[in-house]
Amino acid sequence: MRTYKIVLLFLLLSVIGCHEKKESTTQNHNKKWYKGNLHTHSYWSDGDEFPEVILDWYKERDYNFMALSDHNTIADEEKWITIKDDSIYQTAFKNYLHKYGEEWVDYQIDSGKTKVKLKTYDEYRNLTEEKSEFLVIRSEEITDKFEDKHIHMNATNIQEKINPMGGSSVVNVIQNNLNQVLNQRKITGEPIMPHINHPNFYYSISLNDMLQLNGERFFEIYNGHPMVHNMGDSINVSTEKMWDLINISYLENNKPIMYGLATDDSHSYHKKGAKWSNAGRGWVMVQADTLSAHALIHALENGNFYSSTGVDLETIEVKEGIFSIAINEEPGVSYKITFIGSKKENSKPIEFKTVTGSKANFEITDDILFVRCKITSSKLQENHIEDLLFEMAWTQPISLINNN
Repeated sequence: MRTYKIVLLFLLLSVIGCHEKKESTTQNHNKKWYKGNLHTHSYWSDGDEFPEVILDWYKERDYNFMALSDHNTIADEEKWITIKDDSIYQTAFKNYLHKYGEEWVDYQIDSGKTKVKLKTYDEYRNLTEEKSEFLVIRSEEITDKFEDKHIHMNATNIQEKINPMGGSSVVNVIQNNLNQVLNQRKITGEPIMPHINHPNFYYSISLNDMLQLNGERFFEIYNGHPMVHNMGDSINVSTEKMWDLINISYLENNKPIMYGLATDDSHSYHKKGAKWSNAGRGWVMVQADTLSAHALIHALENGNFYSSTGVDLETIEVKEGIFSIAINEEPGVSYKITFIGSKKENSKPIEFKTVTGSKANFEITDDILFVRCKITSSKLQENHIEDLLFEMAWTQPISLINNN
């Protein structure tokens, strides 16, 4: 596996509840960085590949952890699928059978159709996991609707399946499902992490909806599905601008900071291009003690991660009020580093400072509500969606409010 030679010292806010004092923490230089994708689909729902094939694909590309988050299932029952007649899928099945063997693949031919029994979470996890190198986290995409609005929420490290609750409004549907996740976390004592998926998918979840939630700490600022409208349109804000507006409101109302995730939301593994939801587009880099669900979720909840579509960071540091960034630069590639946030007395997103180069810093003065960093590369993303052409990375927002 690749070793990430990154040093990180964050002066962060660790916020347990919206009325508790925010405390600063310092990360340990000896912690490791782990690359992972928190939103992935397989034949267990609407993906078009077997779970173990998908996991091996990511594993071979130096990912350290994966969450297969199929819709409204945790892959613990018996399920058979029929291989499509299309030669692409017939060939893919033959490759699957050849790679994993007759003893592993449970299939039958019925009336000329190939039917295959899917491996459960325990089976595909035990096959693909590798201690300290590759982790498979049980996950579910709780998939709900309100009228014509598509409302999806991932639950990472879920212990039991959660059925969508529905509700009387978009906000009510989200809150009902969020409360179920948080309640399971409380009952089991396991760290289970909910996150809101692709709010601009059919423009289903508005900024106003997001502002009314209680208990949510994460949502997707980048999702690799071609239908999620990360960039918004003339009427709807982009997910990145939504992120800043959420944090302005949350901090002003003594709520915890909202963190931003980059995910694949991969479904399509045999057809590649801008019109397909392919693997490898977006991920998170998490700094944690160990490669375990407990350690990773704890680190995510403390903001000890960044999101990326290709840019690799060498240093992220906040020390004595100076926010510093250094990029692990590639030859022939240039970078734009932008510090974005808001001031306490001017509740709107601001681009505080932009630097061209591989290093930059920004002084967090007393009038700053929060600040984050966006890095844009001159290198084209290998398989982009929308007009998000270039590789990027996003650090998490930093606020020193009540940090006494």
